[in-house]
Amino acid sequence: MGIRRNRTLHRAFALLAGAALSLTTLTACGSGDDAATGSVSDKLAGASFVIGSKDFTENIVLGQIAVHLFRAHGAEITDKTNLGGTVSNRKALEAGEIDMYWDYSGTGWIEFLKNSDPIPDPAEQFEATAKADLEKNGIRWIGPTPLNNTYALAIRSEKAAELGVKTLSDVAKLAETKPQEVTLCIETEFSTRNDGLPGMVKHYDMEIPDNQVSVLDTGVVYTETDKGETCNFGEVFATDGRIAALGLTVLEDDKKFFPIYNAALTLKEDTFKQYPAIEEVLQPVIEKLDDTTMSKMNARVDVDGEEPSTVAREWLEEAGFLGGDSGA
Repeated sequence: MGIRRNRTLHRAFALLAGAALSLTTLTACGSGDDAATGSVSDKLAGASFVIGSKDFTENIVLGQIAVHLFRAHGAEITDKTNLGGTVSNRKALEAGEIDMYWDYSGTGWIEFLKNSDPIPDPAEQFEATAKADLEKNGIRWIGPTPLNNTYALAIRSEKAAELGVKTLSDVAKLAETKPQEVTLCIETEFSTRNDGLPGMVKHYDMEIPDNQVSVLDTGVVYTETDKGETCNFGEVFATDGRIAALGLTVLEDDKKFFPIYNAALTLKEDTFKQYPAIEEVLQPVIEKLDDTTMSKMNARVDVDGEEPSTVAREWLEEAGFLGGDSGA
């Protein structure tokens, strides 16, 4: 009875949080939290930046961190966070429609640079991505953050125990012995990316019928995985606060398929050369953005229903980056 009661509370809480997040993301693009941020320095005085972000919570929060931070150092900011998916932001950056957005080293290496195999060492992965993207495309990566928002598969903890699955190799075996149990909830990008479902099933020699894969909005993936009606397994982001809130178990990527996804601010090299203080201002902030810190901020949005802009601004204030002893 205790598990059932707790799961009911988890589900009700997640549904309410999901509704709050929907309202948040509808207002995130261009709105921000426009309460005036006190001036910290004039290092970016005269600069004018258009800042984008992808359309999931963590990337919106990171975008809002840049909005508040650069504004506090004198820049004029146009907020275009929550712009869309990876492709939309990258194209907008290349076309000069935005000046910067946060991306991830694994995404750059596999999606933009078209490599098939990730580099296991995080530092080497980031260095190779940043170097190649700068040389080939004139895009600079400022980072990396310690956080690694890698893809993963998660399952309800009690169902994991019932099926005896702890790793992705276990899921592959289950697909052979009990194929009806291997039902997946995933988001659109994961369904087509080389570092997503197509690459994962190939790497693990895993066969999953198309009619057992449901493509859903990101937030719905978590709630449906928790319910266990549409799917047993869900694609998740490793730093998402809903994993703990819903009591999900993340399965081990035992054959090391998924790349390292350290976040970094991406911008054109011309922009960086014109305003090199961007890196000086941002680097101390980057160093503080580890998995635990990011998961807590993500949970404040996805579980508690707070605005991404508010969460970003308050974290910067508490860490001393908008004034105080530890500011940049």
